[in-house]
Amino acid sequence: MSGYQFEWLDSLLNIPQADWDRLVGHRSPFLEWTWLASLEKAGCVSAREGWQPCHLVVRKGRQLAAAAPLYLKSHSRGEFVFDQAWAELAEYQLGIRYYPKLIGAIPFTPAVGYEFLIAEDEDPDTLTPLMVEAIDQFSRKTKCSCTSFLFTEEKFRQRLEALDFIPRIDFNYQWSNANYQDFEDFLSVFNANQRKNIRRERREMKDIGLDIQCFTGNSIPDGYYRRMYDFYSDTCRKFSNWSKYLNRKFFDLLDESFRHRTVFFAALHGPEPIGMSFCVFKEEQMYGRIWGAYEDIKFLHFNLCYYETIDWAIAHGIKRLDPGTGGQHKHKRGFPATPTYSLHRIYPANLKDIIKNHLLERANPYYLEQLVLLNETLPMKGRTSS
Repeated sequence: MSGYQFEWLDSLLNIPQADWDRLVGHRSPFLEWTWLASLEKAGCVSAREGWQPCHLVVRKGRQLAAAAPLYLKSHSRGEFVFDQAWAELAEYQLGIRYYPKLIGAIPFTPAVGYEFLIAEDEDPDTLTPLMVEAIDQFSRKTKCSCTSFLFTEEKFRQRLEALDFIPRIDFNYQWSNANYQDFEDFLSVFNANQRKNIRRERREMKDIGLDIQCFTGNSIPDGYYRRMYDFYSDTCRKFSNWSKYLNRKFFDLLDESFRHRTVFFAALHGPEPIGMSFCVFKEEQMYGRIWGAYEDIKFLHFNLCYYETIDWAIAHGIKRLDPGTGGQHKHKRGFPATPTYSLHRIYPANLKDIIKNHLLERANPYYLEQLVLLNETLPMKGRTSS
């Protein structure tokens, strides 16, 4: 294949960090070696957990030309693109074994940005079809029912669709910076009623004696990653539909080597935080990941996860904030519904026909229509309040 050598690796630890991160460049921080390797080191992703690393790397001579973080899955948990209905269709109605399947994704992270990591001096239009061919061969050899790429970056999505991958459309809620000067400038786009509501929800924190502070890089106090794990565990315990995928060791590893990408927003009552949110940023992008609080305080979630993050984003030149999955309450607080895409190659012909021509043919237009309808109810000036 034009001098390229393809290799499958069962761990990112087999690749030098500098070589991998050279490919990542300006791409998502969740594709960086530290984040993905920490998930492996901590045991959050492993064959035992149903997340077997099967990373594809492409070499040209001694140089790493491209790579794709991939996982062989024995279930559908932790993906946030829900295909359990597809699995039931395959297994109970068609008699087709759905698992294993191969996915290209950032484990447990519903943030847009997945793509093949292709060196700047390589042509993605040349390498992408070659990598897809290698992935198809691997998937068929391992008897996967499908290969899926989740929360894909836009240009990567377009290349996959040109290679006959089936798009599946959903949406989440994302904030974009319209060159706001400060938080008050951001508030000016809302109608009067919603401006009043947001100011009241922010003021409530001071009225009850909470001081919200942000910490990043070397300013992060010792023990904050461990404390964030405790908040995260508590949140998963409180909400039974929240599965706990991350462990304490993963947070310890981030403490060692991911401080430069982390922002903590902490609600302090005295010296100790009673609630925290954990965000990741890189260049002009910011992502909300997890949050938690020991006390059920009204509006605390909105402040730690939305208002304070937007305030920080404006001050630091962030252009886009992706706060994570779920929550229509984001919508009325300045996060328009935004389409997200996953791409799928389904190998059994009868399963592909039903999913492509019956399920997604109806579902994709429906989600796009719902997105438009939702955004017509944004509580902005000149629009009807939601």
